[in-house]
Amino acid sequence: MPATDQSTGIDLGLTHFAVLSDGTKIDSPRFLRRAEKKLKKAQQDLSRKQKRSKNREKARRRVARTHAQVADARREFLHRLSTKLMRENQAIAVEDLTVSGLARTRLAKSVHDAGWGSFLAMLDYKARRYGRTLITIGRFEPTSQICSVCGHHDGPKPLHIREWTCPACGTVHDRDTNAARNVKMAAGLAVSACGAPVGPEPVLAQREETGSHGTPTGDRAA
Repeated sequence: MPATDQSTGIDLGLTHFAVLSDGTKIDSPRFLRRAEKKLKKAQQDLSRKQKRSKNREKARRRVARTHAQVADARREFLHRLSTKLMRENQAIAVEDLTVSGLARTRLAKSVHDAGWGSFLAMLDYKARRYGRTLITIGRFEPTSQICSVCGHHDGPKPLHIREWTCPACGTVHDRDTNAARNVKMAAGLAVSACGAPVGPEPVLAQREETGSHGTPTGDRAA
């Protein structure tokens, strides 16, 4: 991939799969949710079949095929998006999400459907492959509580608050866009008015050897 001087911060979510620091919002495809009706019908059909019968085996294969179609569609979406972001940006900043922890909450189904863990893994190995920089900031960074314009710390906000006004400078913020900008700044990718970097210098990801980093090469779309 050719070098570029662009960088971005990413805020992952469920309403939108990702919001970038430039305000771009990427909708969540919700592949599993969209296939629920078809999957439910296939599972009900399976439950009605006699055990160890040929019809039951056919029904079981239909359920498995539906699950595979959902997984394939999700994987293709994540590959396309991660490659696009790598192509357009020399450096990318993301939050260190505890996906396994979230998978044990009431949001488990939505988190699984979103595929955050797979997406972050793709960004990681593609950054290494293409010589890009991927910076992960601590998950306790208060990205949704700080005004990305003046730095005022406004405190925690309930999830239903999607827009808020900074009491210090009066800037009206979209919650997710503001968080993405704070992710970018926390990673040291923002620049001051004179062009100097703000925060720590990012470290260039090392190129990955083929087949390493625990991701099968067969699953890696360019």
